[in-house]
Amino acid sequence: MSTRTRPAWLAAVTVLVVAVLCAVVVPSGAAAGVGVARGLDSLASAGVGPGVGQGSETGPGPDTGAGGDGWVGTWYSAPVEAEPGGGAARTVRNVVHTTMGGSRARITVSNLFGAAPLDLRHATLATAAAPARTMRTLTFHGRARISVPPGGQAVSDPLTFEVPAAADLYMSVYAAGAVTWHPQALGTSYEVPGETDRAADPGAFAGTTGAWRYVTALDVQGPESARGSVVVLGDSITEGVGSTPGADRRWTDVLAERLRNLRERPAGAPRAVLNAGIGGNGLLTGRSGPSGPDRFQRDALGRAGVRTVIVELGINDLLSGGERSADALLADMRDLVRRGHARGVRVLGTTLAPCGGLRACTAEVEAVRETVNAAIRGGGVYEGVIDMDRILRAPDSPRELSPPYDSGDHLHPSDAGYRAVGAAIDPGAL
Repeated sequence: MSTRTRPAWLAAVTVLVVAVLCAVVVPSGAAAGVGVARGLDSLASAGVGPGVGQGSETGPGPDTGAGGDGWVGTWYSAPVEAEPGGGAARTVRNVVHTTMGGSRARITVSNLFGAAPLDLRHATLATAAAPARTMRTLTFHGRARISVPPGGQAVSDPLTFEVPAAADLYMSVYAAGAVTWHPQALGTSYEVPGETDRAADPGAFAGTTGAWRYVTALDVQGPESARGSVVVLGDSITEGVGSTPGADRRWTDVLAERLRNLRERPAGAPRAVLNAGIGGNGLLTGRSGPSGPDRFQRDALGRAGVRTVIVELGINDLLSGGERSADALLADMRDLVRRGHARGVRVLGTTLAPCGGLRACTAEVEAVRETVNAAIRGGGVYEGVIDMDRILRAPDSPRELSPPYDSGDHLHPSDAGYRAVGAAIDPGAL
């Protein structure tokens, strides 16, 4: 039926359906460094707007920030689980570190793992350097207080706010009910229990915590939004275990610093770096948080402005005593690349780091690790390779971390090790 002959009633129904839909918010390798294979250029996908809801594999994709008008993530915390015993009213002041600045901001509050609604009573945003001057209340569809359903999330309304790059921000939440958290933030945040709203209080909080609660993302808009972000999907090595707590010395922090300070920026290189690491996470196991493939959409492809994903997963699958199959690990890695391509996102990967010295790092584990690494270096897995194994291993004992790069537990790098990884990445590969 042509447009000219369409009945008036059908046109009216079409307009109504479109209006309703618009209101819905869908709750190869070098010796040391990066070997770059040719891949797809980033493609613009539809963005997730402010509101409450859940993401899905087939839902809206990332907002690539085309033309500088879109959103890009400047900080991210992968949700891990429901906090045991959480639920009582309290104010939590999450301290987060940005990787890109902007002139507008929005946050995401998650109830992903909640079995009950989250009563979000008040949320604020401020810079840690000047909280009294910069403290602003966040709203959600114009309301300061909302209920976030189990399994859902809420994205705040855009807020005019000068977000500095490489700075600490306060994302404070006064709430009660279910708590979705990231228990190992490797930094200090603050909390005050009780039925008193302290979210807008610029003063110091007495209670400290090493976790992030409620909030999972901070996105910005600004002149550099179009450059987008690189998201790192990883385990405790990406999370930064072994680095100095509170000093922002993860390898992702080093990479963000390098991208920020580049004098000559490769065309298309992202500017922001989002850390989606979960300690204990793996490809075949969900022992700590959902498995990498299960959270790939939410924690990587669904991030605002994502252009490139780096996958650092697999060693926990070998060390946990579960399935130790090189073929199974490689199949999951290749599947992540396929899924990234379907969304116009490049997917790079790391080799598996040395683990010699750990009791769990048996001869069987080492054999599978070497098989996986050989396949990754061979170019048939990821689009580009960050050879973490060769960067970190001891020259005279390649199954072990180099002593200066070992934090002491024979698996997690030291500050120097993390800096070596971050420094080895070619910005042009991103």
